[in-house]
Amino acid sequence: MDPPFEEKYKSLLTNGTLLSKDKDDVIMSDYEEHELPIIDLHRLTLSSSEREHCVKEIRQAAREWGFFQVVNHGIPQEILERIQLEQRKLFHHPFSKKAEENILNLSENNGYRWGNHTATCLGQISWSEAFHIPLTDISKIGGEYKSLRESIEAYAATAEKLAKEMTEILAENLDVSSTYFQENCLPETNYLRMNRYPPCPFYSEVFGILPHTDSCFVNVLIQDQIGGLQLWVNGEWISVKPHPEALLINLGDLFQALSNDVYKSIRHRVVLASKQVERLSLAYLYCPRNDAVIESGKKPSIYRKFTFEELMKQNSRDIEETGHKLGISRFLM
Repeated sequence: MDPPFEEKYKSLLTNGTLLSKDKDDVIMSDYEEHELPIIDLHRLTLSSSEREHCVKEIRQAAREWGFFQVVNHGIPQEILERIQLEQRKLFHHPFSKKAEENILNLSENNGYRWGNHTATCLGQISWSEAFHIPLTDISKIGGEYKSLRESIEAYAATAEKLAKEMTEILAENLDVSSTYFQENCLPETNYLRMNRYPPCPFYSEVFGILPHTDSCFVNVLIQDQIGGLQLWVNGEWISVKPHPEALLINLGDLFQALSNDVYKSIRHRVVLASKQVERLSLAYLYCPRNDAVIESGKKPSIYRKFTFEELMKQNSRDIEETGHKLGISRFLM
């Protein structure tokens, strides 16, 4: 069921050369583990003073970390367990079926991807596979994948509410129209990205996913307890300690631009755990319509206004030309 990583990267793995000695290329799984801020969202339903304290904690965590954990988030455990089960079943199909057949009937190039086909050194290898699913395509998923479709529908409905609540709380003090997210971020404009990091015999030499930022407003992330997520904080990589009852929330490039850098889209990566263990994660990417205009209400603005479609097209060009995206730095004044 695993992609043919060793065959694809044979020459790179044999030569064993890194791109440079930059910190991004130093792959270590034993960085000190940090537990990110944990916020109990039940407090948002209590007294006005308790809600106010909770909101302050959310904004502080977003400013200081760009990532935070939430518990009592409103998504039932049975929904989380079911979609993780369906995700595992999907990835455990034979590789040939995943890669050659559009098994989910998706509109965007099958939706399945693996590795980094432009890698020229160990530091550019991504030892992972993913299904990138536009939520506009959910209704097309059928046949033997009916239970997968139903689990996605149930999860997406609850994750969308959580993402919307987080964005509205974070945007309250940013001079953003109160109807901005309601008008621009619709259930069908969001994406689900299912990730799998297969066991890797070279786990100390290659990445699961290369350092990057997310392009969305916010990402609601389910991850298992294997670990491997690392954040770039204060000039160094730190490892994130998984919490068994929490979901991860992280801010993307769009929120950094919309907030005029009040909030930051933090670079992150995944390192691999061992030769024997697979890792799974699932990202709900809260995105706007393609024609949504991203413009900060705070002046002077650091970024020129742009649309989501412009950002995504620029990302594609950057990846094709340089091997990685440059994100919102392309839109600096």
